[in-house]
Amino acid sequence: MVDSIGAKPSVAGDRSVARVAAATPATTVQTPVQPQAKAPAAVVSDSIALAKSMASAPPIDASRVAAIKKAIATGTFPILPATIADRLMALKLSWNSNETA
Repeated sequence: MVDSIGAKPSVAGDRSVARVAAATPATTVQTPVQPQAKAPAAVVSDSIALAKSMASAPPIDASRVAAIKKAIATGTFPILPATIADRLMALKLSWNSNETA
């Protein structure tokens, strides 16, 4: 059984609460944070460089592609007609399928 949160009476009907010593306050250390400010032109050039690097190659997980190719070659790639049908229906009707890839 789960105990309730809060003070538990020591004797039936006794609602007194035992005193607890005050905690020692911790000393706080504040270090000023100085953000590295970039000029707006630098931010834009960084964004453009990032966009160009991402656009230079397609977003493909080469290790996963290799694993799938190996499974197809060895005949161990799972072909589940129900999953294929579910994914085709989801694609046609713009739904999200219930199974993970």
